[in-house]
Amino acid sequence: MGSIIKVNEYKDFGNNAIMTSDGAGVVTPNATGIKNTPAFHAYLSSSQTVTDNTATKAQIDTEILDTDNCYDNSTNYRFTPTTAGKYFVYFAIACEADANVINDVSAYLYKNGVEYLEVRDNPVSSERAMDVGGSNIVDFNGTTDYVEVFGRINVDSDTPSFTSATKSTYFGGYKLIGV
Repeated sequence: MGSIIKVNEYKDFGNNAIMTSDGAGVVTPNATGIKNTPAFHAYLSSSQTVTDNTATKAQIDTEILDTDNCYDNSTNYRFTPTTAGKYFVYFAIACEADANVINDVSAYLYKNGVEYLEVRDNPVSSERAMDVGGSNIVDFNGTTDYVEVFGRINVDSDTPSFTSATKSTYFGGYKLIGV
C-alpha cells in the first residue's frame, strides 16, 4: 500500500516556492532552475524574395510563443536570451524557385554575427522547392549572445524565395535544464 502526500505548494528552506498546484492537477514550476525558459518559436508569415546564391537573413516575423520577450520579430529577427545556459535551438528554411530548378540550398545558424552551423542539401532531381534545416545546442552568456537564421538558394536563373507555406520556414529554441 502506498502513501499519499497532498500539498498545494512546495517550498525550499528559504521559503521560496519551488512549485505550486492548483488542486486540479496543474503543476506550475516556479524555480528558474526547473523551467525550460526562455523559450520561443516563430515562423515566416509571407514569402521573402532573396538574392540568388547569397546568404540572406530570414525575416521570421510571427511568434507563436516567446516566454521572456527574448525574440526580436520586427527588425533583427534574432533570439537574445536573458538567462545564461545551454539552449536547444532549431530552424528550417523552405526554399522555392518559381521558374527554374534549385541547384543547392543551405540554412545557417549564426551566433553573434558569425556562422555557427551550416546545413546543406542538394536536390535528387529537378526540384523547384526544397526544405533544409537543423538544430544544435548553443551556450549563451545571458546578456549579449544572440542567434539568427540565414538561408542561401542557388538557382541557374530566377528569383528564389524563402516560402511561408504552412509555416515551413521557422526558428525556435528553449533553455535546457539539468545540464
